[in-house]
Amino acid sequence: MVAAQSSGQTVRHHRVAETSPVSPELTQAEEAIEKKDYAAAEPLLQNVVAADPANYQAWFDLGFVYNALGKTEDSINAYRKSVAAKPDVFESNLNLGLVLAKTGQPEAEQFLRVATTLKPTANVDEGHARAWLSLAHILENSKPAEAIADYQQAAALAPKDIEPHLSAGQLFEKQNRFADAVQEYKHALAIDPNSTDALTGLANIDMRGQRWADAEEDLHRLVALRPNDAPARMQLGRVLAAAGHDDEAIQELQTAVKLAPSDIAAKRDLAELYASAKKFRLAEAQYDDLLATNPNDADLHHGLGKVLMKENKYSDAQQEFLKAVKLKPDFGAAYGDLAAAAVENKNYELAIKAADARARFLPEIPVSYFLRASAYDHLRDYKHAAENYHKFLEVANGQYPDQEWQARHRLIAIEPRK
Repeated sequence: MVAAQSSGQTVRHHRVAETSPVSPELTQAEEAIEKKDYAAAEPLLQNVVAADPANYQAWFDLGFVYNALGKTEDSINAYRKSVAAKPDVFESNLNLGLVLAKTGQPEAEQFLRVATTLKPTANVDEGHARAWLSLAHILENSKPAEAIADYQQAAALAPKDIEPHLSAGQLFEKQNRFADAVQEYKHALAIDPNSTDALTGLANIDMRGQRWADAEEDLHRLVALRPNDAPARMQLGRVLAAAGHDDEAIQELQTAVKLAPSDIAAKRDLAELYASAKKFRLAEAQYDDLLATNPNDADLHHGLGKVLMKENKYSDAQQEFLKAVKLKPDFGAAYGDLAAAAVENKNYELAIKAADARARFLPEIPVSYFLRASAYDHLRDYKHAAENYHKFLEVANGQYPDQEWQARHRLIAIEPRK
């Protein structure tokens, strides 16, 4: 028996003892198949089935050859004739089910299920495990509970095979049954401690559960096994950042960007991390690099603007915020930052307009009232300044002591005495 690497690959089977003599052409064809000379085997097998239409062995071999040559419909027809000639052959039912599954035909379930009840011509447990695994794969969407049970059958028959555990783990993940998925991935790692698929699955679940220490351990192991895996490096960087390990996170994201220089998401994450780590010059350079190839990305302009504000480059920041809201007119957060930049630039009319625009898309917050009040105050529009100072004090609740002190004293100064 020629073992298959994946559940979608068809299998060969040992010859079953026949009462009639074997055709020399069939023998010659099978020798060609063993050498993977499928082009030579095809006409020989066609001659055999033309002379003997009930020769299930020749039809089986022809189905195998057609599949290897990419002639899927011909392969299905040949396997059908093999099964019709002798319905109780495991490999014929298995392969017919596999090729039908490859083309998305529901009938695949019927033949794979039959295969689980038949005896393979060799390596019985391995063959049955393969049938259960293949059946489970096609049932995942339509009958997930049955698929899980079938994966368990496959795992019991092939205890050293990690694929049933990996597949079951992935299906459990889709169902949000994370504890069950973790157990399957741990089973897979017990079989193969270097399974990158199992480590990836565990890391994903740990990240979803915000178990940063566990996720970090999983990803460190994964990166050790696949040091040139940019997505793994990026995920490790994100986890390290979430855990507050900024310097290590930056190193991982820098490596991810070097490995995948066209990965915009990694570059964006690195820019944001530079900013949160107060490495503003590096953040500015990273945003400039991103904007060179993505000039119409409003979020990038907004991100650069926020970095420029931290660097006290208020005029440049204002320009970036203006670009952001021009590209994305409903960008409430960018209007808020534009208002702050405009105040620093003493452009109080723009600050008021930006604050009012923000209010159209986001709920008012204490800072918005104070900023608007301050802008009106500078413009000597004391009526509107007082209105906004009062609104600010109504919602500040002691969270902004310096601004609250300033608001009260400005109200004393600008409101007419009774």
